[in-house]
Amino acid sequence: MKKILFIVLLFSITLSAQKTDLSYYLPANTNYNENIPTPASVIGHEVGEWHITHDKLVEYMKVLAASSDRISIENRGKTYEGRPLLLLTITSPENHKNLDNIREKHIEATNNNSVDVSKNPIVVYQGFSIHGNEPSGSNAALAVAYYLAAADNIDDLLNNTVILFDPSLNPDGLQRFAYWANTNRSKNINPDSNDREYSEIWPRGRTNHYQFDMNRDWLPVQLPESTARIASFHKWLPNILTDHHEMGSNSSFFFQPGIPSRTNPSTPQMNQDLTKKIATYHAKALDKIGSMYYSEESFDDFYYGKGSTFPDINGSIGILFEQASSRGHAQETENGILTFPFTIRNQFTAALSTLEAAKSMRVKILQFQQDFYEESRNTGSNKAIVFGDEKDAAKSFHLAEVMKKQHIKIHEVKEDFTENGKTFKKGYSYIVPMNQKNQRLVKAMFEVRTKFKDSLFYDVSAWTFNHSFGVDFAENVSISKAGNEITDLKMNAGNVSFKSDYGYLMPWNEFYAPKALNTILQKGLRAKVSMKNFKNGGNSYDYGTIFIPVQNQELNAAELYQFLNTVAAESHVKIAGVTTGLNDGIDLGSNNFSSITKPKVAMLVGDGVTGNDSGEIWHLFDQRFDMHLTRLDTRDFNRMNIAKYTHIIIPSSRLEKTAVEKLKTWVQNGGIIVGYKNTASWLASNKMISLNFESRKRDSVKNVSFENRSLQSGAQVIGGAIFEAKVDRSHPVNFGYKNDKLALFRNSTMFITADKNSYNNPIQYTAKPLLSGYISKENAKIIPNTVPFKAQRFGRGRVIVFTDNTNFRAFWFGTNKLLMNTIFFGDKM
Repeated sequence: MKKILFIVLLFSITLSAQKTDLSYYLPANTNYNENIPTPASVIGHEVGEWHITHDKLVEYMKVLAASSDRISIENRGKTYEGRPLLLLTITSPENHKNLDNIREKHIEATNNNSVDVSKNPIVVYQGFSIHGNEPSGSNAALAVAYYLAAADNIDDLLNNTVILFDPSLNPDGLQRFAYWANTNRSKNINPDSNDREYSEIWPRGRTNHYQFDMNRDWLPVQLPESTARIASFHKWLPNILTDHHEMGSNSSFFFQPGIPSRTNPSTPQMNQDLTKKIATYHAKALDKIGSMYYSEESFDDFYYGKGSTFPDINGSIGILFEQASSRGHAQETENGILTFPFTIRNQFTAALSTLEAAKSMRVKILQFQQDFYEESRNTGSNKAIVFGDEKDAAKSFHLAEVMKKQHIKIHEVKEDFTENGKTFKKGYSYIVPMNQKNQRLVKAMFEVRTKFKDSLFYDVSAWTFNHSFGVDFAENVSISKAGNEITDLKMNAGNVSFKSDYGYLMPWNEFYAPKALNTILQKGLRAKVSMKNFKNGGNSYDYGTIFIPVQNQELNAAELYQFLNTVAAESHVKIAGVTTGLNDGIDLGSNNFSSITKPKVAMLVGDGVTGNDSGEIWHLFDQRFDMHLTRLDTRDFNRMNIAKYTHIIIPSSRLEKTAVEKLKTWVQNGGIIVGYKNTASWLASNKMISLNFESRKRDSVKNVSFENRSLQSGAQVIGGAIFEAKVDRSHPVNFGYKNDKLALFRNSTMFITADKNSYNNPIQYTAKPLLSGYISKENAKIIPNTVPFKAQRFGRGRVIVFTDNTNFRAFWFGTNKLLMNTIFFGDKM
């Protein structure tokens, strides 16, 4: 009780002072080098007085590196908004003189079990605030970096430790939140949680520029911030990686281990044992300053795409810290007034306790990493896996690109071959030997799991990469089918076969075909889409093939050829010139070639719209396909003239009734709505589409205690699993897919009843659809033969819905084309 009263009193004193001295954070009885600048001397305010903006954070880190022989600094790239991705290397001056050799010896120990690690420094990666509106981490980084640069009693730590210090894992999000918190700060700090300061506007600062949760991208590596940090990770293979977060304001402080039953089975038990031992150092340090904390009661270590879990499949130890958030400068909570400086001090304390644990447990942790890779080498098979798509080189390339970023060895296919009925074509497929150092990581990427110890997940329960990228896949392939190892991965070049005076055909199978078509249409050229299969010049063409005639175009024949060459090169597609319109099957002048309208696409964003989902769609259009996407804010929607748009995408959302009549009129006049997830039920309830939903049932579990009641309800959720659907390839939504089955990601429990006419069910779950991940028993009974997609006429327009996200986290390449098909061919559905 005395401890709690002391904490509340401390909060009150800090609040009234409105300014906290640096000594509040730093350990007592330590002297500091006067030649090392304090944060306040550079950024113009004390740590915690204001929220640090990223530009000031960068400025201080650069000054610190220039002032201290313990620190070197590098810029590893930039964010989408152009902010630098800094990394500080902090160690003793003597180690800095020999840093390359230290790194080489460290990596050598992971390749050779006979290397003596007892004299090697331990490597610790400390990363702060990957969620921008969880800012106590990056603000604590100011004080931690100062301490490591200036403290006079840490020679033993620095001699035996190399610290990779990442002061801001999410620069764009941190900047966005700092702007909000600082512009809404009062001179007299107001802790009332109803104050505007504590309720930032959409899309909030958690995410990066395109509204991605970057703490889900450690494994798929689709974002520039992730690419930089994964390169640093594999360059050094740190022994410990810390990930500083925040949680609800009424909580205290969490450190791992998480809930034991929710640890991925592929994670070695020794990893968790060492994590638990390290936790004793955090407890001791937090006890010393009187801070409340807990461990092993929440969060998990299951999805390897999170920062605190990714290290666990790479011979390292990932540690999550979660600090109760002030969400501004001070806030009333169940535990008293929670001040921003207090949250920073806890993060600072945990950062130092990690280093203390690393120093004390150095040899044991180094030995664990060495043993991890020795076991990995010994348990790898002499077989290989192969993946690819004989008609789509780009999807296969992007999966191979992820593997190269993860330092996984891949080989080209020596020559075309067939395995399990699938053709793996040279230049379109890749072979991954399983007798390599990172074979455990390979297994984690392609893992299929449908049975679990626990039915609750903090994140997705499945991410199987061959399904997410939509490629053919085979295991236990003979290594003899492998060609040369690929060291310089390049995407296949695009081209036009020859100059034609009649027309050109572009297959729709390639991932970047929508980019090419959009460029063609925006140029003002005419294009048509094939509604049937056919052959021309002995070559077979699938549904969705694009025909670009030469006659009656804005460009003459020579100009058109030159333009299409540029398009093909930039979009990595192959375009075939033709000499005749006479085909085997429908001819090029047939009405079964349907004209394509140039799209002008908008998307609703803002309050009521799920930020991650809308950001993923924005990223797909802007980064992948170079297409304009106008974002219409829900606040202003009723005042806008939307007549000029051909399509309006509505991500998962909870929209106001006021938008209904406007949207109805627009669709009746020919517009196309593409709605996702909750939007489907909203459109149905407003009579814009007719849908019948299957009634969901809860698993019946007897004798559930009061204590475990939340576990029962949580187990009914589909947090993220993968399901198989059969597809009608003749339907425009499926143009470009060569297989009659498709893997779909699902994280909702919305089940739409199939239509009695099979042609109205172009995508339909199979009788046994679960491919990977968790689903409750009752939901597993409901999902078979339901449909995740519906398209219906509404006046002269269309209403199209998906029950789930086809663009999940930017690495679901396999279903991106479904959305693109609604954009270019929606009027034909």
